[in-house]
Amino acid sequence: MGVNVVFPEELLIALKVDPETFRKKALVYTLGKLYETGQISGGLGAQILGCDRREFYRLLSENGFAVIDYPPEDLEQEAETSRQLAERIRPR
Repeated sequence: MGVNVVFPEELLIALKVDPETFRKKALVYTLGKLYETGQISGGLGAQILGCDRREFYRLLSENGFAVIDYPPEDLEQEAETSRQLAERIRPR
């Protein structure tokens, strides 16, 4: 069972896109927002789009959605770890 959403044809004309391109874009935006807000998993999003997770994440990223959402304190910890590792492997 699926859900159908109807958009006026004028929208397709204004955007200069064919119905299939618009359908996929609308689906990516819907799934992207649901993923970004934690309502669906990457696996489910990929399954619905008929692709693997890597492709799903690529599509989200290309359309402005955050694929990885680190809290600020985690980002700082990651940066510090990266600096420490770089210092260790830097040639002397």
